[in-house]
Amino acid sequence: MTQKPLIGIPACTRLIGEHPFHVCGDKYVRAVSDGAGGVPLLIPALGGTLDIDDLIGRLDGLLITGSPSNVEPQRYGGEPSEPGTLHDPARDATTLPMILAALDMGVPLLGICRGFQELNVALGGSLHQRVHEIPGYTNHREDKSAPLTVQYGPSHRVHLTPGGILAGLANGADSVAVNSLHAQGLDRLADGLTVEARAEDGLVEAVRVTAAPAFALAVQWHPEWRFWDDPLSAALLHSFGAAAAAHARRRLR
Repeated sequence: MTQKPLIGIPACTRLIGEHPFHVCGDKYVRAVSDGAGGVPLLIPALGGTLDIDDLIGRLDGLLITGSPSNVEPQRYGGEPSEPGTLHDPARDATTLPMILAALDMGVPLLGICRGFQELNVALGGSLHQRVHEIPGYTNHREDKSAPLTVQYGPSHRVHLTPGGILAGLANGADSVAVNSLHAQGLDRLADGLTVEARAEDGLVEAVRVTAAPAFALAVQWHPEWRFWDDPLSAALLHSFGAAAAAHARRRLR
């Protein structure tokens, strides 16, 4: 019997009522179980109290999710955030070293939205905190008053890098329509990352880790949302899952 790959999903921290919780959206869990064919393992945001190397050594894949919170700007030398900006320092302290450990150990990695931004920060890049206020860039935020199907519906096109991983998964298409639910975006691209897609305004929307020994890719949009309805999203999760399954076979050999 073939064993399914074990794929870690780091949680966010939230106060629900008066009690702190570690939480993860159902859509990410389903993306791992149904889209990537893996066994989801939710990882609490315990920062330095986790033995990151030991944990990553037990995993076959790592999915870094989106979140309403932003990476704290001191993590990349940015200016202080606008008052009221939601941060999650416990998540930062967990995911940033976890990303580096996964890359070092060759554990397949997929970053989504905040996870895309975290990959860039972990490798030394920086972020724009409010893309819509920067001349030349469009508004990449969702309309939060709209139904979820509208918020997560196609918003703009991204141009895929010829010969890249995403272009291959999109059967050679030069552009695809994606959703867009973010205020932050990439500023300085980290060394060691290769651009896989850009929005029509030039904003980097997908990257891969150039020299990674295994699958290591991140996107600014949300492929986990109803991935079964979108061929590229389904192909992306399947490719990630296949890489995790290959890692599982090597790990258990």
